[in-house]
Amino acid sequence: MIINIMTTTKIQDDFVPEKEDFAALLNETLGESGGLQGSVITGTIVSSDGEYALVDVGLKSEGRVSLKEFGETELKAGDNVDVFVDRYEDKNGIVVLSREKARREEAWNELEKALNANEKVTGTIFGRVKGGFTVDLSGAIAFLPGSQVDIRPVRDINPLLGAPQPFQILKMDRARGNIVVSRRAVLEETRAEQRSEIISNLTEGQVLEGIVKNITDYGVFVDLGGVDGLLHVTDIAWKRINHPSEVLSIGQTINVQVIRFNVETQRISLGMKQLETDPWEGAEAKFPIGTKFTGRVTNITDYGAFVELEDGVEGLVHVSEMSWTKKNIHPGKIVSTSQEVDIVVLDVDSQKRRISLGLKQCMDNPWEAFVENFAVGSEIEGDVKNITEFGLFIGLSGNIDGMVHLSDIDWERSGEEAIGEFKKGDIVKAKVLGVDVEKERISLGIKQLSSDPFEGTMKTLKKGSTVTAKVTLITDNGIEVEVDGMPGFIRKADLSRERDLQKPERFNVGDEVKVRITSIDSKSRKLSLSIKSREIAEEKEALSEYSSSESGASLGDILGAALKKQSKDEE
Repeated sequence: MIINIMTTTKIQDDFVPEKEDFAALLNETLGESGGLQGSVITGTIVSSDGEYALVDVGLKSEGRVSLKEFGETELKAGDNVDVFVDRYEDKNGIVVLSREKARREEAWNELEKALNANEKVTGTIFGRVKGGFTVDLSGAIAFLPGSQVDIRPVRDINPLLGAPQPFQILKMDRARGNIVVSRRAVLEETRAEQRSEIISNLTEGQVLEGIVKNITDYGVFVDLGGVDGLLHVTDIAWKRINHPSEVLSIGQTINVQVIRFNVETQRISLGMKQLETDPWEGAEAKFPIGTKFTGRVTNITDYGAFVELEDGVEGLVHVSEMSWTKKNIHPGKIVSTSQEVDIVVLDVDSQKRRISLGLKQCMDNPWEAFVENFAVGSEIEGDVKNITEFGLFIGLSGNIDGMVHLSDIDWERSGEEAIGEFKKGDIVKAKVLGVDVEKERISLGIKQLSSDPFEGTMKTLKKGSTVTAKVTLITDNGIEVEVDGMPGFIRKADLSRERDLQKPERFNVGDEVKVRITSIDSKSRKLSLSIKSREIAEEKEALSEYSSSESGASLGDILGAALKKQSKDEE
């Protein structure tokens, strides 16, 4: 048994090769391919079975590659292809090759060269991922962050999908298979070059072609090919535009003119309407004063309404020119936006680009119609529209009002007292006292419907004459009196020339006193009277009379005689 064991062991040992011999046998079996796994080599197509292609890569056995990896490329025996040695299949002894991985390895090599040389690469955006997009760089898959797609935020990425375009590699990690690229960096570089070229050749008045990049409430940003300019909303068209989106859209190609260019700030102001004829040229000839036109209401404000006469030419109908009768009313209650209206040109200033229009001038003037139908002195009838502190407003035909002043309500009573008898809606009669068409005023009178009861008295009264007055009321400031039925007033200071006697309370209602007329207000039918003035006048008269006949008499004698004479006259 011991011999057998030793013999067996001896036999086994004879069949175990040295380590070096085993490696040699393996290399002989596989060829010198141990270092080929994971690398790209060139092989020759031997044949295909419809699903795989057999490729001779110079090893002991052929390798196979899925035909799907070649796409639509037609293969035939003898074609040379670059393949990636993926692995060895021990069971069948066939080498597994990959055309796709070969392309990827080639792409990585080229991308690393481009990164080191700071060169751009061409790729295609083909998918979306969280935070960005995927880009095919000739077989290598890269990540494009959303912030690196464009210089400005992109609302619609669809136009960029599937289109080959340049990218800048930001970083690569071959071990992890990560590549980050930027399209924005390429655009910024190109934009900087274009901007420098455009700005160096830019002049005011120059006409350029641009693309609408962004629209705001105040205007449009236009890409002029690497540099942006602002097209303000007021420079888009001669006519009124509420928002730029009414005329322009993002991506639209337009022609613009450089209006202003600031070299220091490099700000460019653009205009579109400047490329068209100014519609205000010759406005005076096109819109003569007094001519009637039809226009469209474009805008309504608190102070009036703007009416478009033609494209780019608007005029203002001031609120005061909208209606003959509707005052202090908002223009929006008379006209509405987009309404077609008839207007009359009142004034034109083409330098200031202003046209004043009138709406009411296309209607009959009710004030002129009133004058034609009611001459001064005519009697009218109307209802009380309003009662104010200075009179009554009476509604008349044509939807206009006439006013009765306080002083024209009653002959005998004060206006404040007489106006209390009226209320809104009362139908009253009045006489037309005057009409001012320009100022749109009609003066009416109620008391003028009857004769003036004091007309005869007024003719007999003269300023400076002495009359008898009857006390009607005692006040703190004086006394009220009547002279032949006409009211008068004696101020406290005019009750006597003697200060001690200037007391209203020394008089009683019904007393009769002699007074001197100091003033006559024929309009209000009131007299201003004075006892003091009468006393002074009588004293002067006495001095004048007695000084000539009694030259040696004393002042007391003269006054005494005068007083006696006055006493006899009063008796």
